[in-house]
Amino acid sequence: MQWHSVGEFFAMGGYALYVWGSFGACALLMVAEPFLARRRLIEVRRSLIRERLADELESQQRTR
Repeated sequence: MQWHSVGEFFAMGGYALYVWGSFGACALLMVAEPFLARRRLIEVRRSLIRERLADELESQQRTR
């Protein structure tokens, strides 16, 4: 496709909403993904710590 002006480029032949919306959604997800992955990692670590502490407490109670 050939554009004769910057306005034509940004109009994308009438498909600007779809094209730029897709780029925007992709950019948003690429920015959000590391934050969401980090939050999930923290949640999993906390869950594992709670599970380990519960197992230790249970084993201590069994030995009494």
